[in-house]
Amino acid sequence: MQKEFDYADVTLIAPDAAMSPAVHGGRAKCLQRLVRLGMPVPTTVALSFAAVRKIAAGEVPDINAILQPFGPEPLLSVRPSSQSPDWGGPGAILNVGMCDSRYEAMCGQIGEQAATSLYLRFIQSYATHVARLDDEAFDLPEIPDRAALARVMQAYEEEAEERFPQDVRRQLSDILGSMSRAWEGTSARLLRRAKGAPPDAGLGLVVQAMALGVGQGECGSGVIQFVDPSTGQPQVRGRYLSQSQGRDALSAPSGALYLTRDPRGPSLEEQLPETFGDLIAYGDRTRTRLREEMQLEFTLDGGQLAILDAVRVARTSRATVRIAVDLALDGVISPEEAVTRVDPAALSELLHRQVDPAASRDRVTRGIAASPGAATGRIVLTANDAQASAARGEDCILVRRETSSEDIRGMHAAVGVLTMRGGVTSHAAVIGRGLGLPCVVGASDLRIDRKHKVLIAADGRQFREGDVVTVDGTTGDVLAGEPAMLEAALDEAFQQLLTWADDFRDIGVRANADTPADAQTARNFAAEGIGLCRTEHMFFEGERLSVMREMIFADKGEDRTAVLERLLPMQRADFMDLFEIMAGHPVCIRLFDPPLHEFLPSDNAGIRELADVLDLQLSDVTRRIEELEEYNPMLGMRGVRLGITVPEIYEMQARAIFEATIAASRKGAAVVPEIMIPLVSAMREVELVKNRLDAIAVKVRNETGASFTYRLGVMVETPRAALRAGDIALHSAFLSFGTNDLTQMTYGLSRDDAGRFMSAYVQQRVYDEDPFHTLDLEGVGELLTMGAERARDAVPDIVLSICGEHGGARSAIEFSRQRGLNYVSCSPFRVPIARLSAAQLALADRRSSAGLEDV
Repeated sequence: MQKEFDYADVTLIAPDAAMSPAVHGGRAKCLQRLVRLGMPVPTTVALSFAAVRKIAAGEVPDINAILQPFGPEPLLSVRPSSQSPDWGGPGAILNVGMCDSRYEAMCGQIGEQAATSLYLRFIQSYATHVARLDDEAFDLPEIPDRAALARVMQAYEEEAEERFPQDVRRQLSDILGSMSRAWEGTSARLLRRAKGAPPDAGLGLVVQAMALGVGQGECGSGVIQFVDPSTGQPQVRGRYLSQSQGRDALSAPSGALYLTRDPRGPSLEEQLPETFGDLIAYGDRTRTRLREEMQLEFTLDGGQLAILDAVRVARTSRATVRIAVDLALDGVISPEEAVTRVDPAALSELLHRQVDPAASRDRVTRGIAASPGAATGRIVLTANDAQASAARGEDCILVRRETSSEDIRGMHAAVGVLTMRGGVTSHAAVIGRGLGLPCVVGASDLRIDRKHKVLIAADGRQFREGDVVTVDGTTGDVLAGEPAMLEAALDEAFQQLLTWADDFRDIGVRANADTPADAQTARNFAAEGIGLCRTEHMFFEGERLSVMREMIFADKGEDRTAVLERLLPMQRADFMDLFEIMAGHPVCIRLFDPPLHEFLPSDNAGIRELADVLDLQLSDVTRRIEELEEYNPMLGMRGVRLGITVPEIYEMQARAIFEATIAASRKGAAVVPEIMIPLVSAMREVELVKNRLDAIAVKVRNETGASFTYRLGVMVETPRAALRAGDIALHSAFLSFGTNDLTQMTYGLSRDDAGRFMSAYVQQRVYDEDPFHTLDLEGVGELLTMGAERARDAVPDIVLSICGEHGGARSAIEFSRQRGLNYVSCSPFRVPIARLSAAQLALADRRSSAGLEDV
């Protein structure tokens, strides 16, 4: 026995009806708003989420009660109304109520061809979407005549084994049931989940009187927008097609009218100026009253205008920013709301070139999207070839199994990077993001044939050195050829949005910048300083690399010092550039971190070349390289361990920093450099390095007669440093948590190798997310919390920050704000994203403390 249906869940849309998007869906609520704005909306009934769930569960609605507002013999449409239009839903069904008797009557009213077209369209929709019959048997004929109608009717009866339903009550009941069940099905649930909908997301349905758009007098349908959905600039767009329904005008191959005057053909503005004027007025009304740029779907029926629907204009990231800013500048919304309306991740698309969404994509493979943006260039397989290509003025894509420190010069020269191995925090990914270089890593089904200089795809296609490919670091795609691109868009709307964001955020944002070019990018994006300068990246240029290698082969401390004196002026010039570019903003310089073997060649040709340069026997060079090899370099002699055992490197760097400080301070604002010690695990390490740096500072002051100061801090990237942060803080002005290495050491997991199995771990819910991509707030986060608390207990005013790759992520920024950290530091191209995220989090806290809901 069927349960009785509760009609509290069925609402006639009227200005005073009790309705909510959370109960009836966004479309239903929007239609009510249009009614309140005095627009000509056809009679509409809304079924709530609860009603749809009951129908899906088998409860039979009182169709007579639903039909009552529409009068006798209605023609109706049924549309979905989910809480968010992005979550989708079943397709709309038009002309519900068409039957043989209604058809015959309409033939006399609007003409046989128009009536036949309406009936055929309904039969097709009903057969394929409700009766679930094979759609091939129900293609709409080119000529809608009685013969075609008879053929389609016969096809329905043969496939469904029953006559086509003639009662509007039966038709509507079946349609509501089909749409309700489709929403609750497994496939629909999975699809919604992929779009970010909660598992229990509801669907409402709206039943609306048809405004036919087909018949006598001026009849037709159209869609109108008032902004360009690609740029967000004000522009009337859309089309109108006589004798049509729904969105036929957008797909019509011919016959549609432009809306505004257009040299390409006739327009609605010219032929129906009064209707056009009404649409413009309605557009302005929806913008100011609904506080959004809307797309209106409209119909003319015998010259009478009806507004069937209004939806938020689908838009690109570029348009999203422009629309939000323009609405705020016009006083329609507040700057606070404009800031909250833009997804921070959307800014990434504005900072880089992107593959045009409309372009065809010849995908070779898909790897891990490691650094956003897209780039096209010729394939090169070595860093030297990349430099040579750049010298010729040719764009190139550097393709490697995986990159190492030796490849940095080639990465600087390339326009994009592709690797077969690695994950989101691999060497290629980290450097790529720092450089703003499109990068795809972990493309494991590609193979490099170095002998023949060929890249072989999984499908057997071969790409030779010099062939043109495109890497899309936003999607992870590797494409053959050169698709159309969209350029970066850092326009005045982008700048205005971030200026507002800076007014609202309550945590600092710095950049990780290793070179003057990185620092300039950081300043262009309004970073408040450099939170991490990895000085080892300065040592891989041609002449510097040779000096470093010579230093490595020096046997005694004084010999190493003599060699490093040749690097001193180069380092001093680097630091002077950084200080001048940052113009008084703080610059945090991390002392030398990597193990020495990273500066030595690993191939036979490189070893022979090094022996020749150093004028040493090949066997001596080989032996020295073997002596420096480590079983696990990540946990070996690097960072502060190298600084203590080979102190000449840190001493040279300290002198270069101090001399640059003096020179830069004489040119402009006083500079107070921040010097950071990497890989600390014990307080005594800090004491030893501090004593050496203080001694160098005294020497420089005595030699120059200049006065300066500096701040010494520690990069907390070992679990022990986090646990002993209270002791370490006693000798430090600041602690900066390096979440890359801290995650590696907490998990006992190599970030360069994790990509091989991480997807399986996430799929099987071992980890909720890749911990190198999203900060682990439970495990690593607990260490961070303990470290921050213990440091502040020991030194209340100590400066705390995050400077790992997680620093630009929203979850890490939220975590840092909650723990009272002073700033986050991230790659230069993530600085705008971090600024916007920080502002949104601060605004959300203000709304929460004021007891307000999110906008």
